[in-house]
Amino acid sequence: MLRYSSLFSQLLGILDRKYFARLVEEFETEKGAKGFTSWEHLVSMLFCQLAQARSLREISGGLKCCEGKLRHLGVENAPVRSTISYANAHRSWELFEALFDHLLETCRGLAPKKKFRFKNKLLSLDATVIDLCASMFDWAKFRQTKGAVKLHLLLDHDGYLPTYALITEGKIADVVIAQQLVLPKGSVVVVDRGYTDYLMFERWCEEGVFFVTRLKANASYAVIERRSVPVHGPILADELIAFQVFHAGRQVVHTYRRVEVWLPEEKENLVLLTNHLEFGPTTIAAIYKERWQIELFFKALKQNLKIKTFVGTSANAVHIQIWTALISMLLLKYLQFRSTLAWSLSNLVALLRWNLFTYRDLWKWINQPFETPPEGPPDTQLDLF
Repeated sequence: MLRYSSLFSQLLGILDRKYFARLVEEFETEKGAKGFTSWEHLVSMLFCQLAQARSLREISGGLKCCEGKLRHLGVENAPVRSTISYANAHRSWELFEALFDHLLETCRGLAPKKKFRFKNKLLSLDATVIDLCASMFDWAKFRQTKGAVKLHLLLDHDGYLPTYALITEGKIADVVIAQQLVLPKGSVVVVDRGYTDYLMFERWCEEGVFFVTRLKANASYAVIERRSVPVHGPILADELIAFQVFHAGRQVVHTYRRVEVWLPEEKENLVLLTNHLEFGPTTIAAIYKERWQIELFFKALKQNLKIKTFVGTSANAVHIQIWTALISMLLLKYLQFRSTLAWSLSNLVALLRWNLFTYRDLWKWINQPFETPPEGPPDTQLDLF
């Protein structure tokens, strides 16, 4: 008798089924449903992500060929294409967003701390464009001949977890979303030059939020104080500055800091702007370098999960597929946190995809994935005569 269910079933066990049932009632996603539950819908879309299914046909066919193993997943029968398509078009994507938020809290309990010694929460804010066909996704406004959606993300550097996500049309400017965010007091947020908004920087100063970004070349400012820097080192300048600009009738009044860093590999200067006046200049430079982690997160999301091609064309279907990709990313992060192996995300996704319906102890498998599994008895005995 087999002691374990499939790896996919155990992975789904990380999700709180009781909490999910409450979400189903809250968002009324099964109102008028005929047999295809919200849980079965979630399992189908997570299978799309983890098995790299490229179409509704592959989702349905992939689950159907594992018909005898679906009951452990909480699925009675493999859904047909039309059933998944209808659910993607009509069931609220907000159910999946709420599940993501709940799973995020579970992952935070296992997340390792950032590499910096300071106690401030370190966050990176950025957005990535997901290209869509303008004729098929006519609701996704971006350019005249091109459609797109944009995924705005706030990355927590404790475990590199996506702590906030928002999906908008591609034409929405990044800084517009940043202006609406309420960040925790004392946190340090890293952004690129596309988020330059002096009024927003002033508000962050008043709210006790620190930031590090690149200073625009055409910025107008006056140097208040020049601080000493090491003679031999990458830091070329460390200055306190005041901006000589007016924005929307208000003068920018807070004191800011300009740090100039020499990048030997690129053979150019990097000019940083921050409102944190206490950290050393090398720490400020290292903080901005950490912004690269959100670019790596977007790269991993696009390369290892299904958000570049979509199995539905409605806005609701696209939202559901992106949110299930983010849920899948949290599940993978959870496995990385629990494992004693230094898994790369690409290797974990690949090996998990090949073993989704393998009957192994998931928590042993993530530590010893290449160990030969014990042979279990077949479901039925063959008649040899």
